[in-house]
Amino acid sequence: MDLKIFKKKWLKRLDRYIIVKFLGTYFFAITLIISIAVVFDINENIDRFINNKAPLKAIVFDYYLNFIPYYTNLFSPLFVFIAVIFFTSKLAENSEIIAMFSTGMSFKRLMVPYMISAAVISAVSYVLSTEVIPTGSVTRLQFEQEYKRKKKVEYARNIQLEVDSGVIAYMERYENYNKTGYRFSLDKFEDHKLVSHLTARRITYDTTQVHKWTIKEYMIREMKGMRETITKGDRLDSVIKMEPQDFLITRGQQETMTSPQLSDYIAKQKKRGFANIKAFEVEYYRRIATSFAAFILTTIGLALSSRKTKGGMGLHLGIGLALSFSYILFQTISSTFAINGNVPAVIAVWIPNILYLFIAIYLYRKAPK
Repeated sequence: MDLKIFKKKWLKRLDRYIIVKFLGTYFFAITLIISIAVVFDINENIDRFINNKAPLKAIVFDYYLNFIPYYTNLFSPLFVFIAVIFFTSKLAENSEIIAMFSTGMSFKRLMVPYMISAAVISAVSYVLSTEVIPTGSVTRLQFEQEYKRKKKVEYARNIQLEVDSGVIAYMERYENYNKTGYRFSLDKFEDHKLVSHLTARRITYDTTQVHKWTIKEYMIREMKGMRETITKGDRLDSVIKMEPQDFLITRGQQETMTSPQLSDYIAKQKKRGFANIKAFEVEYYRRIATSFAAFILTTIGLALSSRKTKGGMGLHLGIGLALSFSYILFQTISSTFAINGNVPAVIAVWIPNILYLFIAIYLYRKAPK
């Protein structure tokens, strides 16, 4: 279909007017609030940057250039609400919406350009959260560790995971500064029976090769029926399908992975029996849920602000801000329940969307027709 015919048939001048107003207000709100956030962040961290001798180039390009898209996407629901309520309230105040309805336009038809705008925001948010932001977060978090927090996760305790089919590895403690694990064991099972049991005082990761470990002061017990063979030694080079990043989880590590990487990591860790992956599951499902939230919050904002009131946009803006902040709060609380409790990650992440979907349906039915 010819693009001009498509525009003429589907996108009328009024639709284009609303889309431009919606997206224009949305990006203006982002620019304004993120600018304020950057100023506050500079004011809060300037002493740390100076004391830790952070280069100006790293502050600008490594930190703030990745800080802006991260927090823009994080507070996208708030920006959607502000944009919809701000310019729709102005339309209602100027009796433009009344004029639209007087021509026979239904509320459902009025929603079309809003939903198109929400789809654009949703698509941009999804691409940012799944591909762009994780790549930038690697640089941002490295900067924070070096110049801001000066803290790294350097050890892990009681590590147990399946490194291969029927092969279970265990370490009492792993220290990252020397890439060494202590009190290591490796058990191999066949048909649910233990056939080999290796124990060692230490095991060291060889950073020059993938999956290569040096086992020191080891003992191997091999069971064949009623017969048992014991082998001892001081050093053994072995290939074990595990790496320090499989169990040495750093703060915000899930934010540095793209969605395909997150999916593969979660599947691999589940197969290995590694339990500490709730934060990764929450991050994976949150990216999808946040993208869909644009449609729900746009509907709520439009239904709230499309009616002309004596108080002007002040009341609408106040209600919208309260709802948007409560959405972000619910999102944070439900994610915390998933990480620290027994609530499945996919359910916990979608609870705010489900709750606000009911609010959207109620307000849609009450909206002026």
